[in-house]
Amino acid sequence: MFIRPFSNRRFALIVRFALLTALVLLGGCRSTLFASLNATNRRAGVDTQRSIVFDAQHHLMLDVYRPKTAVHAPVVVFFYGGSWTHGQRGWYRFVGDTLAAHGVVAVIPDYRKYPHVKMDGFMQDAARAVAWVHQHASELGAAPDELFVMGHSAGGQIGALLVTDPSWLAPYDLRPTDLAGFIGLAGCYDFMPIPANEKDMLGAFGRDAAAQTRAQPVHFVSNHEPPMLLLQGEADHEVDPSNAVSLAHELEAKHDEVTLHLYPGVSHNALVFALSRPFRGDAPTLDDVLRFIRAHDRTGDVATLP
Repeated sequence: MFIRPFSNRRFALIVRFALLTALVLLGGCRSTLFASLNATNRRAGVDTQRSIVFDAQHHLMLDVYRPKTAVHAPVVVFFYGGSWTHGQRGWYRFVGDTLAAHGVVAVIPDYRKYPHVKMDGFMQDAARAVAWVHQHASELGAAPDELFVMGHSAGGQIGALLVTDPSWLAPYDLRPTDLAGFIGLAGCYDFMPIPANEKDMLGAFGRDAAAQTRAQPVHFVSNHEPPMLLLQGEADHEVDPSNAVSLAHELEAKHDEVTLHLYPGVSHNALVFALSRPFRGDAPTLDDVLRFIRAHDRTGDVATLP
């Protein structure tokens, strides 16, 4: 009797269907969705260190995902999204697992959120996390001069502001050009004026034009930025694709290095979920991220895509 092999593709399709069904039935319960997603994405050859304190004063921690053989590997600090009001580093284990499985050390920090803090609070947290990784890179098997910042959605705004406005990294004697590059996934880069019905955004960033300008990465572009990769789904109804287009145009005008990819039919969450095994086929996010890291990596430690 011939038994048809249970292929990885068939398994991924079944898991994908189960996850989407669960999301509908659970009414969008984020914790359960991410827990289920992460359970399908475990990777061999990846060491994980969770809940490392990088800011004891504010009880902030980070998780590290590293290839077991990592030595002088590129390192990515990933800032997750959540409208600056919610989100947890543990939800994005699939991002860390996937990057580490391809030769990249991944660090996912938490940061304080609105209404507990406003923009200065979470930006200071983000800068502190990047400085901590830069300082401890060699202990993680990473190279401090191969440090990339990456963010999705609100995390994209945080990361982009770190690499365009030098004032955030300055307290740690770091400059944006000390970073190897920035990778933005559907980030908020140019969103003035903030609509009157966006109460949380107004609370986090301010109501007047001067205050809101401080939050706009596009405002700070000055030809002193690291190379940037901007990925954006054209079917994104949460962060308008004009954000990525605007930032790319401004970078090009200042003769900065930037690569913009607009993915037809790709939604806001599909862009980052494509880093997980079940949703890999929805967008070429991983391929483009790894290609960018390879192009700006001098270590040669990024593994070839399987």
